[in-house]
Amino acid sequence: MFLKADKGQKGQLYIIDSCLGILSSLAVTLCLYLLRLYPTIPNVSLIYLLIVLVLASTRGLYAATVASVVAFLSFDYFLVPPFYTFSIAKSEEWLALFIFLVTAIFTGQLAAALRQRAQQATMRESETRALYELVSATTNEASMERQLQVVAQAVVREFASSGVRDCAILLPNEKNQFVLHADVKQTPGTVMELVPDEQVTAMTAMREGKVIDLHSDALVSARDPIRYWYRRRMDADASKRGYIRMLPLMLGQRSVGVVRLLMNEDPQQFMLGTRARGRGEQLSQRAAFFWTFMDQAAAVIDRARLRRESMQVELLRRTDALRSALLSSVSHDLRTPLASIKAAASSLLQEDVSWGEEERAGFIQAIERQADRLNRLVGNLLDMSRIEGGALHPEKEWYPIDELIHDVLGHMQTTLDGREIRTSLPEDLPPVQIDYLQLDQVVTNLLENAARYTAVGSPIEISVEVMDENMLVSIGDYGPGIPPGDLERIFDKFYRVSGTRRSSSSTMGTGLGLAVCRGLIEAHGGRIWAENRLEGGAIFRFTLPLTKGEELDYA
Repeated sequence: MFLKADKGQKGQLYIIDSCLGILSSLAVTLCLYLLRLYPTIPNVSLIYLLIVLVLASTRGLYAATVASVVAFLSFDYFLVPPFYTFSIAKSEEWLALFIFLVTAIFTGQLAAALRQRAQQATMRESETRALYELVSATTNEASMERQLQVVAQAVVREFASSGVRDCAILLPNEKNQFVLHADVKQTPGTVMELVPDEQVTAMTAMREGKVIDLHSDALVSARDPIRYWYRRRMDADASKRGYIRMLPLMLGQRSVGVVRLLMNEDPQQFMLGTRARGRGEQLSQRAAFFWTFMDQAAAVIDRARLRRESMQVELLRRTDALRSALLSSVSHDLRTPLASIKAAASSLLQEDVSWGEEERAGFIQAIERQADRLNRLVGNLLDMSRIEGGALHPEKEWYPIDELIHDVLGHMQTTLDGREIRTSLPEDLPPVQIDYLQLDQVVTNLLENAARYTAVGSPIEISVEVMDENMLVSIGDYGPGIPPGDLERIFDKFYRVSGTRRSSSSTMGTGLGLAVCRGLIEAHGGRIWAENRLEGGAIFRFTLPLTKGEELDYA
């Protein structure tokens, strides 16, 4: 980046500094001459040093040097005898004037250097504050698009004096076409298509890592051999003295995107050039400041890429863990009923053994139980996959909850054989909107869970009541209960309470039943939870939404 100032403006500055230096020194000389202060006050010439200091600290070294020379000559001409000549009678006067001139010039140089350093310190402070605000603003934004928009706005705000009128950030998509992700002049929510010239130019800039300009006029001179120059008709938004500059966003040696700048074609402005790489060239402070903004945009893009890759890795890890858990949990549960069915069927097919009717009925009942168990396992797996995939949509219809419970108890007689089922089902229960098959699965899973983890012959309690705008269903048992730390975790997939004893006739579950129950109940708009009873055992409760209008209609 370099400052290309207009020669006429520089000449004006030199004329103004010259006038200030000449007039200020002559004004001091006139005051000393009229008031006859020299040689009455021998060191009165030090007043000139004040003028030199003021000019050096406000205008710079040139004005201070002009003031020093004019002060030297006017002091000799008007105040040192012989008057009105540049000759000096005494040698000590020559020495004094020479020391004054050297002192004035050195004083001016020191003051100008301090002024320049103060300006540089102020600029560095401003740049540091701007970079801090940029990093803070991008950190506070969650999405990559918002972070890039913050960077683009900061570029236009900080480099508007350098001729930057607009800033846009382009990133390639999966089709290797550039898409506009941030643009200061673009209205949020609108999509602006890139013209073919911009697509080609952006691709070239990213591939070759070079700065490329797009001009509208045919009078383009190859001023910089590093750049490529294209001719194109500018959009209506661009003025006749404007052009588009494409800069690659570099992360190390890799390009991650392109920045499109709309620039003013003004020789008095900073021209944003390319970063020196491998040439031993030093960037100016302003250039380094600009490329720091570009590095921040590249870092935002790379962080977004790392987040996506991290999410993909985490997804693969969880998928692998789920696959392992599914295989370890389901393989045994699938093999057990299949082995039982195979054994019972093989026994019935033995021609050399004569089975009685009672034995044949036992084999058939075993096949039926294991087939039902296998069917429930496959159903839980399918329900869990639909729940996680968001494909579970209950087909609700009005149905009495007490009749559903009786239906479930009817088809679970074999599983609940020998147990006392205590029900508390009021006669005035209103119907609720439910998916019959899904809620049948919930009640079946809860009853099967109660039968699995309680002693044979222990009672199971089922109660239904209306509370506020919900229907509350409770299924309790008299088993060992649930450890307090596991009351929430038991509804997770493949989670089993460690150390829990099962009934002698039950088999280990897959850890899917309660997870399926939670998904089905939440799909109905209710919630499910577990509690420990004071008298011992656990109780599972779930709610189903019930409006006040429904209670009045069916009560």
